[in-house]
Amino acid sequence: MKYVPRAVMLLAIPALLFALPWWLLVYTALSGPWFWCGTAVFVLGYLTLPASMLLGHGPRQSDAASLVGDTLLGVMWVLFTWSAIGAVLRGVLAVAGVDDPARSRGVALGVLAVSAALTAWAIYEARRLPRVRTVEVEIPGLGAGVDGLRLVVVTDTHFAATDRLRWSERVVETVNAQRPDIACHAGDLADGSVAKRKAQVDPLGKVEAEYGRYYITGNHEYFGDAPGWIDHMAGLGWRPMRNEHQVITRDGDSLVLAGIDDPTGAALPGHGPDIRTALAGADPALPVVLLAHQPKQVTDAVAAGVALQISGHTHGGQIWPFRYLVRLDQPVVAGLSRHGARTQLYTSRGTGFWGPQLRLFAPSEITVLILRAPR
Repeated sequence: MKYVPRAVMLLAIPALLFALPWWLLVYTALSGPWFWCGTAVFVLGYLTLPASMLLGHGPRQSDAASLVGDTLLGVMWVLFTWSAIGAVLRGVLAVAGVDDPARSRGVALGVLAVSAALTAWAIYEARRLPRVRTVEVEIPGLGAGVDGLRLVVVTDTHFAATDRLRWSERVVETVNAQRPDIACHAGDLADGSVAKRKAQVDPLGKVEAEYGRYYITGNHEYFGDAPGWIDHMAGLGWRPMRNEHQVITRDGDSLVLAGIDDPTGAALPGHGPDIRTALAGADPALPVVLLAHQPKQVTDAVAAGVALQISGHTHGGQIWPFRYLVRLDQPVVAGLSRHGARTQLYTSRGTGFWGPQLRLFAPSEITVLILRAPR
């Protein structure tokens, strides 16, 4: 019985995604053989989506099925969104006196054209080399010796079924071109086992940073083999920050760089976030920069007096307007924000993508955070 709700969701969500576009594009706009052909296409899509998602993300972990299911999910999200907008427009046109079939067919063609164009753009945005975003962050108490320290952040790379080896290599080239003093990966490294994804991850071993490369877990590591990925990143020369800290010293001044596990790890013995342990023994006079995968972990960061938390997880919403649903779970979707009296939070939109290889109005990024002493 415990599997019934999951099965219902597996069928109900696709039904919702397909029903509205079918009504707008087929039921109201087509007739005769075209109506039945359009209906058949939607029925086939409806059956394909849950089947491919189950095969791709269930026990079988079929990469081919996940590519089909994830792509179809993204395309249907775009089509559903613009069908909803089209339905509103259809109502406005009806009030304005525009009659059928011109009203329904015009709206249907418009929705199809906009959805196709935005889907193509979103696929390009997801697969392109991320833009470099540079942000200066003023840190109270930061000494002159570490003023100007460059932290280059990648996060949410989500190496998965799509072979992105060359993309991974180009990301590393871009990171190194930013001359990082510190390199950070803020979690959600890959989806799948080390054996299946290591080829895409291994270029990260070529990242160069004078004061070290640091990695924390995201929630997706805990959906797979978190201990395996932690060990693999350590083998590539990245230091996993598991509720611990490192003092970074340059030109006689220091700061504390700390990292904590993702909350999802609490289900695994020995894992889960513990900011007290992470900062145990740290000089309270030094400013703290904290790596924490989810923005909502900032609540603990504020209580601990952290100066800057660096997070990912949200993907900036990835496919508009999903950002508004993300906002229900997280305090911030993207960018630099202030929390409490002394804590700042930088939330990256992510370097890669999860699932659907689409990014709509949420471009990916490689982030350069330049720490500045107060002027």
